[in-house]
Amino acid sequence: MVTRLSRPFRSVRHMTELAAQLDERGIDLIVLKQGIDTITPAGRFLFHVIAAMDEMTADLISEGTLEGLESARARGRSGGRPPALTELQVLEAREMYDERDTSGKRKYTLTQIAETFGMSRKTIYRHLDRGEHDAAQKSK
Repeated sequence: MVTRLSRPFRSVRHMTELAAQLDERGIDLIVLKQGIDTITPAGRFLFHVIAAMDEMTADLISEGTLEGLESARARGRSGGRPPALTELQVLEAREMYDERDTSGKRKYTLTQIAETFGMSRKTIYRHLDRGEHDAAQKSK
């Protein structure tokens, strides 16, 4: 017994497979809010129709979301959080990271660089890695 068909299932295929497994075990499915009872032929039919409608609704929502994201990209907008460091800060961090003392060791530790910019070490690493990736892409 479930309240709605869309709750326990991911897709029509998953729904029908689970319904078949329940049927094999002699278990009937009753959906309370949608008035579906798979004991009767009409209930089984309604089960499949509503399952297909639920999947179509989910597909339409997904499609609309993708179209919205594409439209936003076309207008120059991108989702997600903005980068923590500006391009200039990334260059400065890269220079600090690459700078060596007279013995050839790094002049600044990653912790010191992170403290300079008020960021975590992980954030500095991520931006330094992205800078290397971007430079490799530009040289192609």
